[in-house]
Amino acid sequence: MAVPVGVNLAEPYVELSYVDAVRERRRRPLLDCVTARFEDVAAVRPFRWSRGERHFSGWYWAATTGQHVGFESWLERDRLLLMDFDPKVVGIASQPFWLHWHDGKRERRHAPDYFVRRTDGSAVVVDVRADERIESKDAEAFEITRLACGQAGWGFERVGVPDALLLANVRWLSRYRHPRCLHGPVVNRLRAALSAPVPLMVGADAAGDRLETLPALFHLLWLQEVAAGGLAVELLGPSTIVRLAGGGGR
Repeated sequence: MAVPVGVNLAEPYVELSYVDAVRERRRRPLLDCVTARFEDVAAVRPFRWSRGERHFSGWYWAATTGQHVGFESWLERDRLLLMDFDPKVVGIASQPFWLHWHDGKRERRHAPDYFVRRTDGSAVVVDVRADERIESKDAEAFEITRLACGQAGWGFERVGVPDALLLANVRWLSRYRHPRCLHGPVVNRLRAALSAPVPLMVGADAAGDRLETLPALFHLLWLQEVAAGGLAVELLGPSTIVRLAGGGGR
């Protein structure tokens, strides 16, 4: 990998390879890619699973984008779930590009797990790895990715195992993330019933039949238009206090 003349070698020289909008593979210097919409690109490698593999790959339907996003492990799936729940996230792509750099002996490459676009237009590159599973070569790849993101004006996060209670609650709410759970008259009745803090089941009953109101209530909790006290403190239950969120969700 040849470094162009005039490049500041005080920082690593990085190139990106990715799949463009017409499904052609491109490779360009990092600084030529800073305005690219990587939240819309296809993954640079396939998501496969076969018997005997230690990891589990699959596809998750993201309510944020209305599209499927790939993952290569249960941990990646969990983190994807939490990103989908984050109202500040408006775009997510998995395995968006390869970063290429030279370590002084040979060319190296690394595909970050996710590229995230936020509501303010900023971008964050996310790598998912449990703390106890980071080897030296992984730490080096994450550090190069962090430096490259700094050059591009993107944020970088290396995230591990999420809080168990928060994940359990968000996983439950994700069952109701599809917009089909919302029905106009039910939503209006729920908003009226939740104008003041009430136990979850009391609010659902006040708005009508539970079979009709609970899916809509859980969807409003997913959207964070309805707030529940302490999703990272206790499991959602009939007595969880819920209320309309100030300013709404997304």
